[in-house]
Amino acid sequence: MSFNYIGLIKAAVLNGTPLLFGTSGEILTEKSGNLNLGVEGLMFMGGAFGLCGAFVYDNIAGDSAVGFIAVAIAFICAFLAGVLGSLIFSFLTVTLRANQNVTGLALTIFGTGVGQFVGELMRLKVGGNVSVSNSLKSAFSGAVFPKAMQKIPVLGEILFSYNFFVYIGVVIVVLMWWFMNHTRKGLYLRAVGESPSTADAAGINVTRCRYIATCLGGGISALGGMVHTMTIAGCVWNHNALAGEGWVAVALVIFCLWRPLNAIWGSILFGGLLILYLRLPLAFLPTQIYKIVPYIATAVVLVIVSMRRRREDQPPESLGLNYFREER
Repeated sequence: MSFNYIGLIKAAVLNGTPLLFGTSGEILTEKSGNLNLGVEGLMFMGGAFGLCGAFVYDNIAGDSAVGFIAVAIAFICAFLAGVLGSLIFSFLTVTLRANQNVTGLALTIFGTGVGQFVGELMRLKVGGNVSVSNSLKSAFSGAVFPKAMQKIPVLGEILFSYNFFVYIGVVIVVLMWWFMNHTRKGLYLRAVGESPSTADAAGINVTRCRYIATCLGGGISALGGMVHTMTIAGCVWNHNALAGEGWVAVALVIFCLWRPLNAIWGSILFGGLLILYLRLPLAFLPTQIYKIVPYIATAVVLVIVSMRRRREDQPPESLGLNYFREER
């Protein structure tokens, strides 16, 4: 029996899309010097509030519900939830100068709890599983391009058979790369991440830069939770569906060496590794070994990067360090 490579690639892209959002958002955050380990919590919040927004709209509109509007509402709700969570993180770490590692872990606990509370509240309201109508499900998971393009041999299935979020994720990453490398504001952002005291001396508002980057990055990461819930999980709330996704995204940031464009192929690779045990089961290899392969790959890359000691492969120099202007 021949192995279905195209099916594996498609599954890897679909399962890697939530990671693409989570990773790109965290890259933007870390480029400013903030280390937000609360991506897991942000993705839980994004998944819960995104589904809640689409679910409420579906119940209000009924048979007249429009798929595009439901997608837009879920998108906005998830993004705002991520921005709110990141705003709390920014206030504690940038303004109050709390330890970033501890605050990030607290955000994970807080965001996971809020997401599960919202999901459970919706479940109790309806007395069962929380889901949107089938017509709206197709709006979230249906392919964007016409079937004629999808029928192109090989390339049609690999390039044109995905939902809206796959392509918008790629667009966000490309725009982020262009912003960081070809704009003055992007240069300011990287300067703040490398040496906030130097950036401050040059007239760059370090506090504002870190606030904006962290909040926008958190909003993008939260979109990953919404995408997972509304596509992979089938628009049905599941308390355990997102477990571990945020941590994989954090690991993927290291794997991608803090470069936005690397997040595209990195997320596809990790998406494939996460579901490889379903597509290519090996009797002699336990499932648990399959599931830790992404983390093993990250550890190997981290060791290689540390040995090479190339500056361009290292994290921002002030990553995880609060800025005290008085010590400049």
